[in-house]
Amino acid sequence: MLVHEDFLALRFPAEAREVAPVRHQLREWLQDSGFDDDEASDLVLAVSEAVNNSVEHAYPAPARGTVEVRAQIAHDGSVGIDVTDHGQWRVPPPALTTRGRGLLLMRESVDEVAINRSASGTTVRLRRARSPVALGPGATPDCEVHVYETSSGVVAVVRGNVPAEAGPSLRRTLSTAARGGTVPLTVDLTRLGEDRAGVQHALHAVAEALEAAGNRLTVRTSPSG
Repeated sequence: MLVHEDFLALRFPAEAREVAPVRHQLREWLQDSGFDDDEASDLVLAVSEAVNNSVEHAYPAPARGTVEVRAQIAHDGSVGIDVTDHGQWRVPPPALTTRGRGLLLMRESVDEVAINRSASGTTVRLRRARSPVALGPGATPDCEVHVYETSSGVVAVVRGNVPAEAGPSLRRTLSTAARGGTVPLTVDLTRLGEDRAGVQHALHAVAEALEAAGNRLTVRTSPSG
């Protein structure tokens, strides 16, 4: 184990009993690095899903191997975490197994998920930005999202301003509304404020998650665009 103020490196046997200590060490490091309880919990959940996939699928018995978790704080305050094994695993279809929903949980919990597979193993790359700090008096408030269900899926109504720094939070909210992509989602943007800088990236990421699960994103906008 290698621990630094802005860097963490763990290497451990691909065994189920190792997951809990890794969760504890990662949470402690994240909190020491300034992430609040909610941010740390989301990151620990995403990493746990990736680690569990490696433990369960990377090294079929009787083979044995290791899993590595490497986390680093970027200059902008975001955190990137790589979970790497040296075997082979695949994400099962969500409809077939509980474990297949692990990728959807990762997408709900962090801002970016990338899976790189090669002959030498698999690396799951996770990234999450810091949540924006509370705005001071007179500042433009962040958006509010109202979610309700219909017979054809879920509708999320976005109200107010969505500045660039609120984009990651909006993405997580929309992804959760769509159950990580497993439920069709309609996003109503007819009540947006003037600041919309964070909307496009959030919609793009959610659309990718929906497409991967065989669903689609519908967007409603005002006549003025």
